[in-house]
Amino acid sequence: MLQRFLDPSVLAAISGLELVAKTVVDGFVAGLHQSPDFGFSQEFAEYRAYSPGDDLRHVDWNVYARTERLYLRRYRGETNSLLTILLDASNSMQFGSHAVKKMDYARYLAASLFYLAIHGQRDAAGLITFDDEIRNYVRPSTRQGQFHRLLAGLEQAEPRARTDFAKPMRHFQQLLSRRGMVLIVSDFWESPESIIRTIEPLRFRGNEVVLFHVLDPEDVYPQLSGPSILIDMETEAQLEVTPDYSKREYRDKIQAHLTDLRDRTQAAGMGYYLLMTDRPLDEALREYLTLRGGRN
Repeated sequence: MLQRFLDPSVLAAISGLELVAKTVVDGFVAGLHQSPDFGFSQEFAEYRAYSPGDDLRHVDWNVYARTERLYLRRYRGETNSLLTILLDASNSMQFGSHAVKKMDYARYLAASLFYLAIHGQRDAAGLITFDDEIRNYVRPSTRQGQFHRLLAGLEQAEPRARTDFAKPMRHFQQLLSRRGMVLIVSDFWESPESIIRTIEPLRFRGNEVVLFHVLDPEDVYPQLSGPSILIDMETEAQLEVTPDYSKREYRDKIQAHLTDLRDRTQAAGMGYYLLMTDRPLDEALREYLTLRGGRN
């Protein structure tokens, strides 16, 4: 039942990103603690996750008894984290083989992460939308109304143009005022070597960098009933393919691409998560909370 609230097809029927985000986070926390009355905003505002080396005298064992997770009570004046989401708004993100396009899924994900950051963790949060240029920049902030400014930025992110990571990443490095978490949400239709070479400098600046790789199921397992012409949504290049090609050679190529990107990302000290648009959002939220806990 709880997973239903994280199901992208259910979220697609909800009007408004704010309600989507609240639905996702409430469902996630209820599933995490097996109780809809856990009180997310209070518990996670007052505690942080245990990290190796922390003084065990500060562990709240009552919370551990309920959650089977180690949390330390947070103290007034503790430094909050900085979260910036870089959202790919290129044309390929328009694709969708079911109720939720990649762009919609990326919006749901980003809105939910912003909700967690601002309402659950009191972090500063910011947004950059890009294709081959920076299209919008919402400066990270904790000031009142920031969540709604971020949601407005997500709503305005309409896919266009081609993906070019180089220029937006160079520009983003100039915008960084202090280190934090950088989450890049994209379908990453570019060579893994080029992607990592472009993004890796963000890691050198002391940032925690994670690639959230958003793909439609048919990006990985295309279903063709006969010979078809595939059109690249960014370049408009055409390719005639057969069902046999899509089941054999293409699947080998896409799996090699995914493996290469994952391995290069991890070798560069960055995180990698593959998110299929027909799957619930809970794993992405777990990853964010793990990272967030480790930075305090």
